[in-house]
Amino acid sequence: MNLNISLLGLQWGDEGKGKVVDYLANDLDAAVRYQGGHNAGHTLIVNGKKIVFHLLPSAICHKNIKCFIARGVVVSLDALFSELAEANEVLGDIEDRLIISSACSLIQPYHIKLDQLREQSANLTKIGTTGRGIGTTYEDKVGRRSVRISDLYDESKLNDKLTQALDFYNSIFEHSFGTSKIDLNELIDLNLKQAEQLKPYVGNVIEEIRELQKSKKKILYEGAQGALLDVSLGTYPFVTSSNLIGGVPAGVGISPSDIDYTIGITKAYTTRVGEGPFPTELFDDMGTYLAETGGEVGATTGRPRRCGWLDGFLLKNMVKVSGVDGLCLTKIDVLDGLEKIKICNAYSSDLTEAEMIETMDLELAQPEYLEMPGWSKLTAGQTSYEELDDNAKSFVEKIEEISGVPVIMISTGPKREDTIIRKDI
Repeated sequence: MNLNISLLGLQWGDEGKGKVVDYLANDLDAAVRYQGGHNAGHTLIVNGKKIVFHLLPSAICHKNIKCFIARGVVVSLDALFSELAEANEVLGDIEDRLIISSACSLIQPYHIKLDQLREQSANLTKIGTTGRGIGTTYEDKVGRRSVRISDLYDESKLNDKLTQALDFYNSIFEHSFGTSKIDLNELIDLNLKQAEQLKPYVGNVIEEIRELQKSKKKILYEGAQGALLDVSLGTYPFVTSSNLIGGVPAGVGISPSDIDYTIGITKAYTTRVGEGPFPTELFDDMGTYLAETGGEVGATTGRPRRCGWLDGFLLKNMVKVSGVDGLCLTKIDVLDGLEKIKICNAYSSDLTEAEMIETMDLELAQPEYLEMPGWSKLTAGQTSYEELDDNAKSFVEKIEEISGVPVIMISTGPKREDTIIRKDI
């Protein structure tokens, strides 16, 4: 029996993780967010109402599930309180079902300000961040100067840390960007006020997870964004600031060997938000069709997503480095009715395949495509693999061949029931 399941997007995010979590949730006891911040965006339909979670685990929608925000997540308390208010309105009181690690690093106003100033600067590389202070907070975490949730409840320690932080950041604001400073007393007051509001949710995530594991409970570890945005293994420097691949152990506080099964999620095509290389990106009518038919707008940013054919070359390698056991294929219905469908299975480049995977330097990579016949019989809303058009089955099986792992689940539409299950994990 698989008791500890990891769920990871294998592209640049927006693969449809929220729906997959929602589908799996009926069999779960707990769900854990282990990295990222409120730059994530998981869209769900709850009782006919659309709700977008940025920090809360998607499984919070299910009242039988205990949810955790673990130490690998960087937390904006403004964003968290806003999300809690919306969740309480739709789901009722969730205080007894949510625990936030006291070891989480906090996103402070100076992180947001510096993030936005960098993105606006003409002299610095534009990464296409959400401007929410995620990366700058991770810089402080790695630099060993984070203000953590536990610091909120030691006023002397909080004062010292914020004083040191503003000595550093206000110097940058004044001398590098010529902007105003942040007031120390106002910042301390804000943190102390937020501390009281947060207190009912703060706890020891490691201890709770260990107790659940001892009791043989089913736990899902939810990653945000996608594997191609991993700070170490993604398309650097156009990445997020945390580890998605292999991020569960450090982000939660468990052993790598605790993970029993890893589900990788991929769209039937590829999308990307923000800057960075995208070898299969389409700039023609097909790219527009995929964007419009797939409703490709960022849940967090509202920015239109860049669209292209499925990149099997990257999918194969992300499956390998992520230790994926089975794939969930989403948005296959967007391809319904197309005469021809393409999958990139290799690149032509001055670099070898091994060199490209080592550096993820894809700027000059030219995709080589397999062309497959489309299908006229709709996949939309289908719940049986046997009922799919033979060409749609061939498409799924080609993805299995390229990736080296089985497609265990296929999403055929936005509703929970629009799902084909090929293997019950």
